[in-house]
Amino acid sequence: MARTRILVVDDEADIRELVRLNLAREGFDVLDCETGEEALALAKSKAPDLMVLDLMLPGMDGLEVCRRLKADPQTRHVPVVMLTAKGEESDVVTGLELGADDYVTKPFSGKVLAARVRRLLRKTPEPAHEQDVIRVDDLVIDPARHAVWVGEMKVDLTHTEFEILRILARRPGLVLSRYQIVDAVHGSDYPVTDRAVDVQIVSLRKKLGPGGRYIETVRGVGYRFKD
Repeated sequence: MARTRILVVDDEADIRELVRLNLAREGFDVLDCETGEEALALAKSKAPDLMVLDLMLPGMDGLEVCRRLKADPQTRHVPVVMLTAKGEESDVVTGLELGADDYVTKPFSGKVLAARVRRLLRKTPEPAHEQDVIRVDDLVIDPARHAVWVGEMKVDLTHTEFEILRILARRPGLVLSRYQIVDAVHGSDYPVTDRAVDVQIVSLRKKLGPGGRYIETVRGVGYRFKD
């Protein structure tokens, strides 16, 4: 059986080696490159299962790589874990808006990064009722196919956006705090800013149609799926 392939993009050779060693130790097949242009070419030719992407690249930066990756039907399905420097919250928010699925702040532990990668790639079977199709008005959420439709239009969501929508829709009317949402999607003790969660919600509302009619903000508390 083919091993899961990870593409690591960073212009610092020591960072690439650290990431490569830790991911290879976990059984992943690792490719690496140092520029955004190479990353996009490899994403098309080698079809990686996930990309670890540094935002501070020479020439085409990581945000532009992410934008182009997610805009291309051939590569938009590839999950992206961003590598960011401390204090770059604005870049994290922008990356999430562009479709990135996760981020790790430098300096980082290779084991922590490997755990994040495994979490994104994990295909843990869910209980049968969690795989049931959810239908609300013209919204259809199909967990088994990891697909969402509004009317006849299929909606392209990132992994994280899909999980947030599914979690909220399974509990209509129940208010979940940002941290409850993060725990449900990523597991406990996952470092994230309030702003990052808000960005995912804003993106979801835009993709689901005008007015954000499915997801409601409860000020000072969190979010709920309208019942």
